[in-house]
Amino acid sequence: MWKRLSALAVKYGLIPLAHNLIRAYLGMIRKTIIGEEQIMRVLEDDRKVVIAILHQRMFGVIDYAKRFGRFSLAAIISQSRDGDMIAEVVTRLHFHPIRGSSSKGGKEALEAVVGYLASHPAAVHAVDGPRGPKGIVKAGIIKIAQRSGALIYPVYISTNRAWILKSWDHFLIPKPFSRVQIRWGEPIRVPEHLPEAEFEPLRRRIEENIIANHARDDLAMGWDHPL
Repeated sequence: MWKRLSALAVKYGLIPLAHNLIRAYLGMIRKTIIGEEQIMRVLEDDRKVVIAILHQRMFGVIDYAKRFGRFSLAAIISQSRDGDMIAEVVTRLHFHPIRGSSSKGGKEALEAVVGYLASHPAAVHAVDGPRGPKGIVKAGIIKIAQRSGALIYPVYISTNRAWILKSWDHFLIPKPFSRVQIRWGEPIRVPEHLPEAEFEPLRRRIEENIIANHARDDLAMGWDHPL
């Protein structure tokens, strides 16, 4: 159903309407933001940042993301039909879409993000997207941070009530009048000269950090569906 709707929205030029409807819908959801001051301070100092987000949790922060539009964040978007719609939506948020994924155009997209960060402060990256497995951090974000000198900033997104789609990631749609918490984590530094033997342990640490912090916040929010 989601794929059919996204294809129709792109085909008939309905993205502006869809975006406005999504923003109106998310306006019914109460949001709590924790730790934003640090990430804003880093961005305003023009330091390089890669924001790490789980693919499953993206919907609940679409309207919040507009707060970062002035920084023109890059975002890797898949080359699928769903990606066509997402690319148009992120453009409306004043983000810069870069098309590619682990299955198609991934190497070129990674190079494009590194190049973009040479003259822009930040990018956002779904660490387990676009096809999963769910919750498994892929190597791309580490390579981007290593080559650009950017800090990795994880953001943990939890809700108390949501619909769960039958997609690879069990995509979450927060229900009307639910609560969403957006919590910024501590930055993760990636050494420029990271030995190959330390790459996988670092990837696992980032993955464990993201899963553990989501689990902690989910529990506090009363969400009883494991990541």
